[in-house]
Amino acid sequence: MKILAVGDVVGRRSIEYLSKTLRRTAASLGADFVVVNGENASGVGLTPDQAWRIYDAGADVVTLGNHTFGNRQICDYLDDQPNILRPLNYPARQPGHGYTVVDCCGKTVCVCDLQGRVDLNYIPSDPLAAADWLLKNVKADLYLVDFHAEATSEKLAMGYMLDGRISALWGTHTHVPTADAMVLPNGTGYVTDLGMTGPKHSVLGIQPKLSIAKFRGDLPSRYQWADGPTKMEAVLFTIDTETGLCRKAE
Repeated sequence: MKILAVGDVVGRRSIEYLSKTLRRTAASLGADFVVVNGENASGVGLTPDQAWRIYDAGADVVTLGNHTFGNRQICDYLDDQPNILRPLNYPARQPGHGYTVVDCCGKTVCVCDLQGRVDLNYIPSDPLAAADWLLKNVKADLYLVDFHAEATSEKLAMGYMLDGRISALWGTHTHVPTADAMVLPNGTGYVTDLGMTGPKHSVLGIQPKLSIAKFRGDLPSRYQWADGPTKMEAVLFTIDTETGLCRKAE
């Protein structure tokens, strides 16, 4: 089975780009299952309409992260839709689901969303403990984890802790792809960060001049998405459905 994990969707124009390219790209790669991180689709957060547009573009599951509740209209929607995920290690009283189990190619696929705790404004509970809980309490043939985190060390630590226990783990949040897509020693597919789906000539999706002004110490201004061509960054994981482990990450 081939799993396509797509980096954070940044801005409304990127959803339009996915609508034109995602199904075609997935088909050309032979992907059986597609997971898209959509937490920046509206800038900070995601609306129900945008979630549906990402589904229509070809996503099977949409994951979120530290901007999950940036658009409060998503709250009721999260309770009703099992395949749009907020981090599992958020407080249980908050809306939504942290994992889902989906049938694909005759197998059950569990997708889990987790958030890191290093250098993020919001402090959830221990993501490593949440991952342990998931594997003990949720039964599936394959397990996939989107780890939405800032620190590369935290992502690597999670990857090695889960090595051999899940099919694949990918990092999101930093919007820059890392050159370490690999299969860990015990068979888990891994990459520290997928990158993003957004404007190619930008600073994490933002107009470069606005980020430059911020770092120079100018008066703050509202961020605006960059114009120009859009890119989609992703990793394709090839999973052995008999063992549940990864053969290739590219």
